[in-house]
Amino acid sequence: METIKDVGSAFLCGFYDGFKGFFVAYNLDDDFHQRRSRISPAHSNSPIRRKYLELKEQTPVKKTPKQKDTVKYNIQQCLFLGMLFLLSLIFYNYVFLPTLRFFIVKIFGEFNSDINSVWSTIESILYFLFQSVWIVPFFAVSKIINNLYFQNIGQTAYKYSRGRPSVSLSLSKTIADFIFSSVVEILFLIQADVITYIHFYHMQHVLYSVHLSLLYSLYAFEYKWIEMGWEIDRRLTYIEMHWIYFIGYGLPLALTTQVFNYWIIKACIFSILFPFYIVGANEATPKMVEFCAHIKFFSPVVTISNSIFSVLRRNNKLSGQRNLTQPRR
Repeated sequence: METIKDVGSAFLCGFYDGFKGFFVAYNLDDDFHQRRSRISPAHSNSPIRRKYLELKEQTPVKKTPKQKDTVKYNIQQCLFLGMLFLLSLIFYNYVFLPTLRFFIVKIFGEFNSDINSVWSTIESILYFLFQSVWIVPFFAVSKIINNLYFQNIGQTAYKYSRGRPSVSLSLSKTIADFIFSSVVEILFLIQADVITYIHFYHMQHVLYSVHLSLLYSLYAFEYKWIEMGWEIDRRLTYIEMHWIYFIGYGLPLALTTQVFNYWIIKACIFSILFPFYIVGANEATPKMVEFCAHIKFFSPVVTISNSIFSVLRRNNKLSGQRNLTQPRR
């Protein structure tokens, strides 16, 4: 009974921490600056200190470009890009197309036998143009820009809560860790999709949601753990040891994105909500459940990733030896 209580407590703790970022994100910058500007009584009585504070109060505060480094600013940019993309889709599908169809029906007549074929041709052409001119380019550019904003949010939130990173990986290790973790995350997403084809009392939907929850939690906490100097194997092990907490943490975001079928809308919703989960991850302290099984969710994809990189290393080694044995001309 005690174990069930601990499991429920860990799940609800993760669920609560997932929403915590929404409440603390916009006050995070102000709280940090208030803590920095707080003066100890020992120094406040100093004449030099008082003079400095008087001059500081008289000096008008100017907005500097450094405000772009705040959590609030980066979140606002993510919201702007996500909402712009989402509103453009809504406008195209629910305003532009119905209005255009209305005028075409007025022009050709409502009872014209060719109206359906004409509209089908026009709609196909417009769909192709909309996808190629707006959707694909904007999605590609916004994804790159959003990743930069996510990185800024993660680094700034970490600095606010824990200061500057005490451990930093070398450049070669950082690149290797990024490539390997990207492959693992892509394969884990494929693993989640494969599970949906296993029909067993509708458990495939539950398992898919569990996979997405863990993956989204990994996305959110990764910024914090990288700043702490954790490599990919330690990050995955920590997720697997606290899997109940991380399922609760990522579940709201996973369920929200699953509501929509169109992948572009899913991406928009994710880009709007995800920054708050990055902030929440920096503020969170995962709760561990004693006597809880360590389930290796990532073990299959890690094994496949290791095999892929082993084959690549072996091929590079063989090609290097082949080049050395070739006679010079």
